[in-house]
Order: sequence, then C-alpha cells, then structure tokens
Amino acid sequence: MIRSDTLPERLVFWALVATWPVYLVGGLYILGPVLAWILAGFALLSLYLGPAIRPDLRATGPVPLLIWGWIIGMAVMLIALWVGHMNWDMGVKTTIKSTIGWAKGWALMCLFPLAGAVLPLRRDILVRAYCILGATTLALAPLMLLAPFVGLPERVFTSPLKVVGGPGPEYFTVFLYTIDPGSGQPRWQFFAPWSPFAALLGVMMVLFALEEKDRRWMLAGVAAGVLMILASKSRMGLVGLVFCTTLPRLAPFIFRGFAWSALAGMTALAGLFITPLQHGIFGAIDAFKSARADSTRVRATLQRIAYERWQEDAVWFGHGRVQPGPHLVEYMPIGSHHTWFGLLFVKGVVGFAAFAVPFACHALVAVFDATRSKRGALPMGIFLTLVLLSFGENLEIQTYLIWPALVMLGIHCRERQIQL
Repeated sequence: MIRSDTLPERLVFWALVATWPVYLVGGLYILGPVLAWILAGFALLSLYLGPAIRPDLRATGPVPLLIWGWIIGMAVMLIALWVGHMNWDMGVKTTIKSTIGWAKGWALMCLFPLAGAVLPLRRDILVRAYCILGATTLALAPLMLLAPFVGLPERVFTSPLKVVGGPGPEYFTVFLYTIDPGSGQPRWQFFAPWSPFAALLGVMMVLFALEEKDRRWMLAGVAAGVLMILASKSRMGLVGLVFCTTLPRLAPFIFRGFAWSALAGMTALAGLFITPLQHGIFGAIDAFKSARADSTRVRATLQRIAYERWQEDAVWFGHGRVQPGPHLVEYMPIGSHHTWFGLLFVKGVVGFAAFAVPFACHALVAVFDATRSKRGALPMGIFLTLVLLSFGENLEIQTYLIWPALVMLGIHCRERQIQL
C-alpha cells in the first residue's frame, strides 16, 4: 500500500478515495472548491513561511512560470467578469453571486495546479487513489446496471446541500441511471451530473490507471474507466478512449527517423486509396453525428447563437453571464455546452484569451515533454481529454470533478522545474 506521508497527500488521497461516499450525500460540488482553497492556502502559507513551517507542509520550490500564467489568466478572468457585469448593469448582488461562482469554478483552474506545484505531493498518491476509486466503482456497478431492469427509480434523492447554490439541482442529486429521451434507453452517469461528462471522467480514470505500477490496481482502474465510457453511451468518450490514451504513447516516436519514414510510406499508400478512404471518413463522421442527431443539432445551434450574439453585442468583455435560450435549443442557456463559445459569449475576447493563453502554453509544454520522457504521457493525455471536454462542456463548471487532473498538471510542472 502506498503511504501518504504528508498532510496535503492525505487530504488529496482521501478526498479522491471518498468520491462515492461524498457523492451519495450530494456533496461533491462542495468538496472540490473547499479542497482547492484549503490546498492553495497551505501552498501560500508554505511559500510565505519558508523553512519555518512544519516539514510536511514545506514548499518544494518556487512557483513555476506556467503556474504564474494560470494565476494571471484567472485573475484577468475575474476582471473580465466584473467589467461585463458593469457594462450590462447587472447590479451588486448579481456581481457578488458571479464572483462566488468564479471562486468555485475558474479560480480552481489555477489553485489546484498551484497546490500540485508547490506542496509535497507525489503523482503515485493520485494514481493509486484513482485506482481505488475505480475499484469502488466496479463494486457499485452491478446495482446501477441492474437498476433500470428491476424497477428501481432513476433518481434516489436531491441533497439539501443544494442550498449552498450551484449551476443546477443535478449537481446535488444522486442518480442510479437516466433514460435517454431520444432512444428511451438507460444511460449511466456514475458520480457525474450527466452521462457525457461521466464518459470523459472515465477516460481520465484510464489515463491515471495506466500509470499504476501494481497490475491489480491498474486493471481495476482501467476496467472501471472503460465501463464508465461504455455505460454512458457517449460518442466523445469513445473518441477519448482511443486518442487520449494512444497519442501520448506515440509522442516519443515523433523525433525518430523511422517513424517519419513509416508515415511517408503510409501517406503514399493512402494516396492510392484516397477516394474510398475519403468516403469512409465522411461516412464515419455522419454516423457519429447521427448517433444522437437531436443533441448534435441543439449543440450546433447553441454555438451559432453564442457566436453571433458575441459579435453583435459584446466583443471585448462579453455578456457577463449565460442567458436563457429559445425553444429552438430546448431552452438551454446560451453560452453553455461549449467552453470556447461560452467564453466568447460570457466574457468576450478578454476572457477567452485569459484561458486560452495559459491553456495552450501548458499544453504545448506537456506535448513536448511527452516526446522526450514517459513523465509527459499523463499530462499530455489530460490535456487531450480537456480539449474534448471543452467542446461539449463548460470546463469551469466541471472543475470540482476534474481536480485530480489539475493537481497532476501542477505536479508535472514541479517535476520539470526540478529537472531543469
């Protein structure tokens, strides 16, 4: 058993291992932000006190440059929020509420990496905790998978913890399964608020499990991650399972001559079959879209409306917050279901750049490191998963569940800095 040697490691380990018990009381949306601010507080305290602080909280080094990029970016995001609210005369009450929302969402994009980069946290602790979570998921899976066929209700209960406020009641609701309105078939979301998000959490679980040195725990994590992807019936999850796990492991071959020779040969061979290959690719894309045509249509319409409204009304600082959508998009909020279009609509060019710049810089570093070392495979896989997630979700709302990945990105920054 891997031992948690420091207070930050114990907090992170048990917070992740306790995912299911906390979910069953509807507390995951609260746990993520609370953990972020506690860990960030420890990180700032350790930087301020230096060697005077207790050894298991002592900073492992200065704040890496990439983490500073995240801190500055999320601070700019807050400024964009305030300016957007002032431009649209939303009032003090709404501005305070949105600022609290920033503290529970966008702020976590820098707080968790900061904690991972500064505090004495090992990646092995996160990896093992994720695999234990996977084993717990497998243990509970029979109950959830059988539930719709034995007459158990979809929804168990909605936690009274919802009084703290959040994006919606589904973040505090315990589900056994849900019924897809399009197909009438059951889908499972495990500890996520909805199924597509659960699928990409499954991809994250597989990525972490592949780092596990103990084969039994590794198999448990991989099996649970694959189950989450398949049971969620998410197209994006299947894409992530293939590309997010394989591309980081192919990255080291980029600078090897035989890889380029093989690629050139494959390209020449593909040229001979370009027409059937083209038909096959377009057919696969059409099949992917038609698998859930209504969902694809609603998302595409939401993106188009958000983009047009951003161009027409609020280029620089956006509309300040999401707005109710028309019947055409089934009343889904404009600015939701897509991180990039959502940023343009809600926070304009300023907010878009505040996230895109540190995200792109950190992703490029992770890809480059993956080409040189096995150490970079997990961070690269995380960024590939975040890219997929950003095309179907608002990342800031989901930080309360992707926090282990954000901590790992901070740990990776520290590992690179120590090596340099």
